Amino acid sequence: MDDFTYQNGVKIRFGQGIVRDLGHEVGSYSDRALIVFGGKSSRLNGSYDDVISSLTEHHIFHWELEGVKPNPVISKVREGIEICRKNSIGAIIAIGGGSAIDTAKIIAAGVNYGKDPWDFFAKKDSIDSALPLFTVLTIAAAGSEFNKWAVITNDATGEKKDCGSDFLLPKVTFEDPKYSFSVGPKQTAAGTADITSHIMENYFGDKKGSYVQDRLAEALLKTCIHYGPIAFKKPNDYEARANLMFVSSLPESGLLNSGHSYDFVVHPLEHPLSGMYDITHGVGLAILTPVYYEYVLNKKTLQKFVQFATGVFNISLEGKSEMEVAKAGIQALRDFYKSMGLPSTLREIGVKNDKFALLADQALDGKSTLGAFCPLSKTDIINIYKSAY
Repeated sequence: MDDFTYQNGVKIRFGQGIVRDLGHEVGSYSDRALIVFGGKSSRLNGSYDDVISSLTEHHIFHWELEGVKPNPVISKVREGIEICRKNSIGAIIAIGGGSAIDTAKIIAAGVNYGKDPWDFFAKKDSIDSALPLFTVLTIAAAGSEFNKWAVITNDATGEKKDCGSDFLLPKVTFEDPKYSFSVGPKQTAAGTADITSHIMENYFGDKKGSYVQDRLAEALLKTCIHYGPIAFKKPNDYEARANLMFVSSLPESGLLNSGHSYDFVVHPLEHPLSGMYDITHGVGLAILTPVYYEYVLNKKTLQKFVQFATGVFNISLEGKSEMEVAKAGIQALRDFYKSMGLPSTLREIGVKNDKFALLADQALDGKSTLGAFCPLSKTDIINIYKSAY
């Protein structure tokens, strides 16, 4: 295991009715806040009303930025920045999942930044300050409520990029599992796929000696495999929703990637797809992940895939070769996604096969290869897209 320093400054307030304390937490920083959210779902699940009630009780003036899209765009970020500047807003509150939270993060970073916020994604500038951010989580998926990253699409160019800074870490995240009761089966499945991807992209690396991190990752994956289908079939099951909501945050805590290398490859492969075709991020990940794993399975990577198959899906080595076990683990992952109704090909979700070279260039983002676990060239990436089609 490598040397490391671990710290995560995000406070999680977890449980039923916990949003009643939001106004108190926000009031420690400012009495003027911007609420960032999508719209219908936040009003339907009660989170919007609870936020307004708490802010009113604690005498917090508030403004609203409604209409955040599932794949959030930079134009909405610019809109929020202008609202904040015109009204001397001192805190940002996101209601929802990764889309609302990522939008709120870049608004928080952009208010006191004198240039265009897309600069952060184009790597023209770094984030060196941000307004205090608070999140009210309503869907288990992205984990943005517990990390320093944001992903935004440039709606003028179709580019989907990420940026990160410790200044983007929320001050407090409020997690009431009952808000996720209204999340439909398709979004529950996509969210679960997103969570598993975050775990696995920390799990698959080229360093040995990370026993603690690997066992934590396997436990989190087993939690998703157990509770994802329950929430899919029984949306009001509090135990399932609570476990999924907490497990969505934990992969983004920094624990899983401390002390060893990790390899976020499938996310960069998927971002160009959802940027160009506006598909659901978790759906794209569910399609690409098993295909990518089959593509990089070889003698060098074999042992990690055997560990994955035996440790996560309890596949026995008895009577099988290690390669057979590794392939069985990848197939078990694909079957898990299928069990929740997720598609298995890009063709099913409307992706065309005439832009794979362009998508590969966007995935590489100026680099010659992608990833360290098994470095991918442009040709490799195109082949993965073709295999997923």
